[in-house]
Amino acid sequence: MNIKLKIWRQKNASSKGKFVDYQLNNVPAEASFLEMLDILNEQLVLKGEDPVTFDHDCREGICGACGLYINGHPHGRFKNTTTCQLHMRKFKDGDTITVEPWRSEAFPIIKDLMVDRTALDKLIQAGGYISVHTGGVPDANAIPINKHNADLAMDAASCIGCGACVAACKNGSAMLFVGAKVSQFALLPQGQVESADRVQKMVARMDELGFGSCSNTYACQAECPKGISVTNIARMNRQFLAAKIAEPIKK
Repeated sequence: MNIKLKIWRQKNASSKGKFVDYQLNNVPAEASFLEMLDILNEQLVLKGEDPVTFDHDCREGICGACGLYINGHPHGRFKNTTTCQLHMRKFKDGDTITVEPWRSEAFPIIKDLMVDRTALDKLIQAGGYISVHTGGVPDANAIPINKHNADLAMDAASCIGCGACVAACKNGSAMLFVGAKVSQFALLPQGQVESADRVQKMVARMDELGFGSCSNTYACQAECPKGISVTNIARMNRQFLAAKIAEPIKK
């Protein structure tokens, strides 16, 4: 198949970027989107041109590194699909495909399609973990957990931290990401000990890092490649309000 690419090229965060057109012919329909970019880069290198910089790692839909804005949608328009799981057979011969980096104040551009998502790591460092002493490994049934809560916790934990929710939100909010990380611990006994401090610290850090407020348009849920529900945002808001009333954070 033959396609036309409009790719955002930008040398670094301080330089001015622009869209550059590329014509790519004889692209295998079974190639993934990232493999298609690999083919483009091979051709650019052979011509002595600078290859397109883009982020990737596992290419198995697990790590979340492959965040790209494709034809106006994070990871493309297909539901529950990461960029590395998107195949060229989803496009038509002769299509024009526009590829951009995540657009968010909290994600400065490193080069071309690669952005710095360190802000998400800083949110995790603020409280997205369990630090209480849990002792040795307990027997499987030593800590009974309601199956409904266990399922909800696992659903929240499926967040891969790709940042699509931030890129999709018109305010650049990280509420879905933080809500998922708060929920995955708050729903389990091991995570409830620090739940009040966790939610306050993560929300405060989110504001410090320049993420916007929730737009309530559900764009984050619609574009999340793992289908994370906005009910996690509601749970986080309830926990935050309860924590503020009962136990204000100690500075």
